[in-house]
Amino acid sequence: MFQPSQHDVRRFFCGAWRKQRDAAPLSALETLASLWIGEHPEYQAELSDEQAALAADYPVDAGRTNPFLHLMMHVAIEEQLSIDQPPGIRAGVEALSRRHGTAHDARHDVMDCLAEMIWSAQRHGSA
Repeated sequence: MFQPSQHDVRRFFCGAWRKQRDAAPLSALETLASLWIGEHPEYQAELSDEQAALAADYPVDAGRTNPFLHLMMHVAIEEQLSIDQPPGIRAGVEALSRRHGTAHDARHDVMDCLAEMIWSAQRHGSA
């Protein structure tokens, strides 16, 4: 199983954003990542400075969103949607998109559920 380090993930997103800005060729995963970075202009400056990104800390009590976690969850959700796993997620997100009027807002609803599941699993030491 692929288990990238925190720095690997940060380098990936910074690199994808750099390639996007430079109009360099992107892998399929980099393309997906850069599309979501494009949807989040509030993260773009941070992703433009890889060294600062590698050193940044995002403690929960600081009230600041970790852009790498946020973007990684966007990518994970898109992967789930691409294979409709768990079954029915694609139809559910399409319905949320219609209700919200934007696909991005629908993904944020899904992300809230995903974040809650991750938090609960970490807290209880479960899968």
